[in-house]
Amino acid sequence: MHKFSKLAAPSYPATVVVGLAFLATAISVLFAQAMLVRYTSGHKPQHLAWLVALAMFALASAALATGTSTGWDKGTFRVFFLFGAILNVPWLALGTVYLVFSERFARRVHLGLLVVSGFAAGVVLAAPMEAVSGTAIPQGSDVFGALPRILAAVGSGVGATVIFVGALVSAVRFARGRVPGGARLATANALIALGTLVLASGGLVQGAIGHDEAFALSLALGISIIYGGFALAGSAPRRERAAAADDDAREGAAAPVSDLQ
Repeated sequence: MHKFSKLAAPSYPATVVVGLAFLATAISVLFAQAMLVRYTSGHKPQHLAWLVALAMFALASAALATGTSTGWDKGTFRVFFLFGAILNVPWLALGTVYLVFSERFARRVHLGLLVVSGFAAGVVLAAPMEAVSGTAIPQGSDVFGALPRILAAVGSGVGATVIFVGALVSAVRFARGRVPGGARLATANALIALGTLVLASGGLVQGAIGHDEAFALSLALGISIIYGGFALAGSAPRRERAAAADDDAREGAAAPVSDLQ
């Protein structure tokens, strides 16, 4: 029997996987909605990047919930692979780029990511693939050829590297006292990196020993940790807001003097 059909019969592990997949979907949708509110109120580019990433998590989780509950087909797995294995981590990383590096550099990365995302979507939608069935989570290496799997490896690897580098840069800036609110930003990037690590570890466990429930749990837990980082990055403590207001007031008071000089 093909390994994709090993959980075709109802079982306790299969029930757990389905429940966790629907939980991950619900969490992703709620967090995407909250991030949409943040973006519409402030229009910060990192919030837009994270909104896209959360929407991709929601789509991938919904595909996972559908496949593990009613059985996989080619369309469901293409959606799951595109948004869950290739694109979501790079869009997470784009938010980190906006948060840590210059806006000019981040906009260039944003444009490049849009091009890569379109290319990846075309590849995954058009690539030949093996038939999938049953409710066990298929392995990409058993379904797709080389190019989609290379895109998944590069997207996840480069994206995760950017996130970890961003966490390190934030920690160094905080240690040097170079950035107002550095402790908050460093902690936020550390949470995003930790959540990414949880997501990656779930994929490794599922790929190595086939524990689908570990993979589904990692989705729900990882996205929750990542959103904690998002929320922390988007919140400014009262003292920081008061300090910024004082700076603006001092600049405003000094402006007429400078105009007379």
